[in-house]
Amino acid sequence: MTSLKILVTPLDWGLGHTTRCLSLIDYLIKEGHQVVVAAEGHSAMVLRTNFPELALLPLKGYRITYSKKRQWFVAKLLTQVPKILRAISREYRWLKQQQVIHHFDAIISDNRYGCFLNKVPSVLLTHQLQIQTNLGSGADKLLRLLHYRLLRNFQQVWIVDTVDGGGLSGKLAHPEVLPPQAKYIGLLSQFTRFQLSSHLSSVQDHYILALLSGPEPMRSQLEHLLLQQMASLPKQQFIVVAGRPPQNTEPQLPPNVRYHNQATGRELYQLIHEAELVICRSGYSSLMDLALLHKKALLIPTPGQSEQEYLARHLKAKMGIIHRSQAAISLSADLPKVKAAPSLSLQTQQDLMNIVLNDWLLTLVPESGKQW
Repeated sequence: MTSLKILVTPLDWGLGHTTRCLSLIDYLIKEGHQVVVAAEGHSAMVLRTNFPELALLPLKGYRITYSKKRQWFVAKLLTQVPKILRAISREYRWLKQQQVIHHFDAIISDNRYGCFLNKVPSVLLTHQLQIQTNLGSGADKLLRLLHYRLLRNFQQVWIVDTVDGGGLSGKLAHPEVLPPQAKYIGLLSQFTRFQLSSHLSSVQDHYILALLSGPEPMRSQLEHLLLQQMASLPKQQFIVVAGRPPQNTEPQLPPNVRYHNQATGRELYQLIHEAELVICRSGYSSLMDLALLHKKALLIPTPGQSEQEYLARHLKAKMGIIHRSQAAISLSADLPKVKAAPSLSLQTQQDLMNIVLNDWLLTLVPESGKQW
């Protein structure tokens, strides 16, 4: 078997785009293909940690900045649309230059709209076909039309969700009209690679896990708020994974809180598996991880981030998952409700990824001129 050379490029807009590519990369490697990844910053660090043997190309990210206040969150993003368009144009020029050097047989881009080439099979990975603007249905429809124009550059669009019943993402990945080249690929949790591990102990009921993530300063604001309220519940044990680079100093901690700046994928898998419940943002990658492990959760959307706010409302309506705004959190009142609520449980349809990948790889044979 002659391997194909496949470039994988995750967006740097939150680590979820990178972590959900891990199971996909793992599968391609196991099938004997040569994977090259491209990223910078934290995304590059995650890829390097999980796949130290892979070639890693430096690709500048979008470097989006965020408002400190909820009411200005969307407005601040809209002012950066020209910056995003320049980044798309820049990554397209970068990829054309890299193709002269590396001769990729195919490209998989997670939400990087400039990572395609006309004569190379290119795939876009996304869970958000219908972007939520919170500006009304007219604005949503217009944005979807503009979005679908960008999708025309890709041979296939892989939708990161299950097929039926609105899946995990609701109308984000189940719009009224799908792009003609779209295929559902199932949920892509970073923990799929660890799921069959036999060393895991049984679920414990002595600690609650808080996973902090997302843009600053909102991540730090949530950390401060949660630590204050955890201190008022001395009989409850908590573990906090702060989701920040290693620091020389840690916040002042109450005796009932254990604190980690970061955790590896396998460590995170163990921590979530053994926790009674999880407190976290309603980011899509976190939700896929929780669904895989069937965990109870208190969801706290990033203030002003319309996608996370929609996902929290959707999962409340679909499954009864508890969510609170950051300004309204009361752990003493909320945690008993979460313990009585259902777990986040959904069939991940992991076989879909294998089917979609295998079908796509077979189409590359005549285009790449290789035997596979």
